Amino acid sequence: MVEIPASGIRRVAIVGGGPAGATLATLLARRGLDVVVFARNKRPPLVIGESLVPAVVPYLRELGIEPEVASYSTWKPGATFVLDPSDHMSFTFAQVRKAVTNYSYNVPRDLFDESIRQAAIRAGAKLFDVTARLERQGDTDRLRLSEETLAATQGALSGQPDLIVDASGRVRLIANALGLPTETGPRRDTALFAHLEGVPLVCEGHVHTDRMDRGWCWRIPLPGRVSVGLVVPSDFIRGFGDTIEEQYDNYLRKDGTTGAWGSSVKRLTPVLKYTNYQLVTLRGAGPNWVLVGDAFGFIDPVFSSGLLVGFDAAALLAKTIGTPSARGFEVYEKHVKDHLRAWHRVVGYYYNGRLFTLLKLGNTVRHTLLGRVMNWHFETHLPRVFTGEATTRRYSRGLLHFMTQYGLARNDPSRLQVK
Repeated sequence: MVEIPASGIRRVAIVGGGPAGATLATLLARRGLDVVVFARNKRPPLVIGESLVPAVVPYLRELGIEPEVASYSTWKPGATFVLDPSDHMSFTFAQVRKAVTNYSYNVPRDLFDESIRQAAIRAGAKLFDVTARLERQGDTDRLRLSEETLAATQGALSGQPDLIVDASGRVRLIANALGLPTETGPRRDTALFAHLEGVPLVCEGHVHTDRMDRGWCWRIPLPGRVSVGLVVPSDFIRGFGDTIEEQYDNYLRKDGTTGAWGSSVKRLTPVLKYTNYQLVTLRGAGPNWVLVGDAFGFIDPVFSSGLLVGFDAAALLAKTIGTPSARGFEVYEKHVKDHLRAWHRVVGYYYNGRLFTLLKLGNTVRHTLLGRVMNWHFETHLPRVFTGEATTRRYSRGLLHFMTQYGLARNDPSRLQVK
């Protein structure tokens, strides 16, 4: 666990300037700490994580960037699940009882990420367009910045930082350097995605999640375009072409769900490929380092949980660093792993068909006397697991688990599973 200097943690180096790293930098700089962020000013043209769950919005307010984000984003009032071209379910966040936030945004990630980086700069963090190089100290788990990396800060770091934070995303810089143990899920999927025009929507502004013949896809409406991602078993998608563009375009046309969108659909961008889903690092902190965001773990894009986990972790880590103790870092590590595992279980309900079976059953039962009596309770707890407001609340997620395991009234969930 982290060894706390006698004078406390005052100098922090953050490797990576994505949302989690930049949010942490903002919160630490506001506390008066010396914060240096190493963030190369280059990024892929598209990044997974364009749809925000409502629980992210309070973090945008805390960073002071919600009006700016709203100015270039698409208003997101709810979500739509498409089981097949003739069967869909939609709900709005305004229907969620006791919701703290009843809306969200679909964001162009280049603008969104830059908004958070600028918030860090305004707070006093120093950003450097430098690739940070880490060196292991002997046979220990301690790390240090290379002399070249220190020199690149132009005096912002006159010596080694008290703490190095890995916010490098799925590069997983520290985990790979130290060979940290990991926990993986059962899915072996590939996500291919691009921005398209001419894509139909069931509900304007909604994030759409569609079951396909194999796998599933997302439709995220953005200004002037729709982000469409195909999440499919890796061995399956390889049969649709030799390049990722061929695989994407061919399966999009041939699938029974996306093929029904019509001939007006046109791809506007190159196709991007992402893999290594459902991966959690089992050590989140060491003698002078800690992980945050996707560098700690990533579950699945299906419920857009990645950014929420990153913001939540950054906020807790900022408090932990501000009042450091070995116990505090243990609490931080446990919280993030519990949060990731909670989403992993929720994602499982999507893939095994239990979620959709429960939702369809609920649409019938709510019109009975018992359903009308119980519906208020379910609408308070179950939807807020998926909006992110109650994912870490033991009772809410326990109720969801109970209902998906024992509340399906002998309905077979396998017919609604995602294959």
